[in-house]
Amino acid sequence: MIKTVFQAKKFIMNNKKAFIFDLDGVIVDTAKYHFLAWQKLAQQLGIEFTPEHNEQLKGVSRVRSLDIILELGGIQASQEDKNKWLIQKNDDYLSYLVDIDESEILPGVLPVLHYLKHKNQQIALGSASKNAKPILEKTGILPLFDAIVDGNDVSNAKPDPEVFIQAAKKLNATNENSIVFEDSVAGIQAANIAKMTSVGIGDSTILNEAKFIFKDFTFIDVSFIESLIN
Repeated sequence: MIKTVFQAKKFIMNNKKAFIFDLDGVIVDTAKYHFLAWQKLAQQLGIEFTPEHNEQLKGVSRVRSLDIILELGGIQASQEDKNKWLIQKNDDYLSYLVDIDESEILPGVLPVLHYLKHKNQQIALGSASKNAKPILEKTGILPLFDAIVDGNDVSNAKPDPEVFIQAAKKLNATNENSIVFEDSVAGIQAANIAKMTSVGIGDSTILNEAKFIFKDFTFIDVSFIESLIN
């Protein structure tokens, strides 16, 4: 009898839902600072870098992002130069983050996070950013997250699902019981590859591979969240 109860509890625990959120462009409005920092570097290298080009960088690692920009300009570079530019870009990005606060949180995000906590659901961050924790701290929402997996924890960039799989494991949830909120094509593809429920936040024409798509979190209501929980 004791073993049966234990097995039942284990089953419930392993089937608990995991809500996994990307950071930039999903929770906080810091994606614009990445763009400005990359654009500044691109201009320095004589490369035109537009918001349209920036779509290719969403959900992509810093190293791969630099390679994409260099490919746009047809530039071959040594690893020494690449390392120098990566440091420069990150320093420029961090300079924009010095004074950020809760105002950077995107509309509609906090009500969703608070509702999930109210319903005793588990929340994780799954982001390529290596600055995730400082951003969550500065915006005052770090305590809302039960697990953090960021660019410091993974070796494979999206669309590889490593970041989301690690997040689900930290929450002791199966992939099938994990829901991913993403604003990038690579992130949606990563969630789909992992057989997680993908929720796109942004342009439906760009994120058309997502199972569900919303322009932003203000379009997400309680009934939708309830449907994901149940």
